[in-house]
Amino acid sequence: MLYTRELLEENERKTLAPYASFAGDSRGRIHPEDESRYRTSFQKDRDRVIHTSAFRRLEYKTQVFVNYEGDYYRTRLTHTLEVVQVGKSISRALGLNEDLTETIALAHDLGHPPFGHAGERTLNRLAKEVGGFDHNKQSLRVVTELEQRYPHFPGLNLTWETLEGIMKHETEYDVPDTDWEPEKQPGLEAQVVNIADELAYNAHDLDDGLRSGHLKPQQIIEIPIIGELMRKLNINPNTFTNQERYILIRELLGNIIEDAIYHTNACLKDLNIGSIEDVRNAEHKIINSSPEMRERLSELKQFLYQNFYFHYRLIRMTKKADHILERIFDAYMESPNMLPPEVRAATQKRSAIRAVTDYLASMTDRFASDEYERLFDPHALT
Repeated sequence: MLYTRELLEENERKTLAPYASFAGDSRGRIHPEDESRYRTSFQKDRDRVIHTSAFRRLEYKTQVFVNYEGDYYRTRLTHTLEVVQVGKSISRALGLNEDLTETIALAHDLGHPPFGHAGERTLNRLAKEVGGFDHNKQSLRVVTELEQRYPHFPGLNLTWETLEGIMKHETEYDVPDTDWEPEKQPGLEAQVVNIADELAYNAHDLDDGLRSGHLKPQQIIEIPIIGELMRKLNINPNTFTNQERYILIRELLGNIIEDAIYHTNACLKDLNIGSIEDVRNAEHKIINSSPEMRERLSELKQFLYQNFYFHYRLIRMTKKADHILERIFDAYMESPNMLPPEVRAATQKRSAIRAVTDYLASMTDRFASDEYERLFDPHALT
């Protein structure tokens, strides 16, 4: 028996919740094209995202630690994969469309520049004259314009639902596009990716902080949600082992995922949500943690801000990233002939500042650092 696209769409209608996003009801693509025989439109989107150059480059882009700091810390790619895992777990439990959730999660950070949020702040300042830089909007530009993989249209020609999920991605670090139906809530799959992003980085930033030695077990036991969990698991901060770190992070992530599932399920019932139209017309987003968990996660975030994100070594990295990107940007703007031919061509289609910013944003940490040496180290090969 062959599972054709039509059969897969029929199975979605039989198995998913009525408020899920159904591939057969997609608003379609900007440029009309035939759909696959054996993939739904959302599965086709997912595969297109995975095969982009931008996705592959996430392997060498910063999450918290610059790539060369060590092989065991999260990168932008491993963070993305963890968001996929958390998002699909929540979507599966709530009867949502896992394919759409996975696709949005895979695409949500495609626009991130090198050196993480430090790099984003630098590019936003350097590109101020042309509207600044925002990685959410850059992600949309990657999939609608900058990836040139098909002869008949620019970008990837993704479905409307995937594009909405990218543009309405909203966390403490991500601002949604107010031009994208601001009066409507995004689909639940997009909302799942929003919370999955936050839940994932709360857990894995704590893990990386402990692994790096920037955070100590004796410190984190003072965080209420962590201290209670350590006592429940009989973990002694003075004899803390790597095995216990694995257990702690695993249990933490499991608990906060389950809380989001239970709380959201209760909200769906209380609001009498029965269709995607009900979701979009809701007064507020539906996918969320419980109030008690949000308070506890806020305490964890505050701790990470005070003790990890502003650790002196990370501040040094931030300053170094700012210096590297600014020097390269200025060099390109002063001598555009140093740019690769395809980037020089792009300066004729859009402003030189935007084209150079796009090029810098596409770089990995490693490439940007190497390019800095090529441009400014007299002994480096050009």
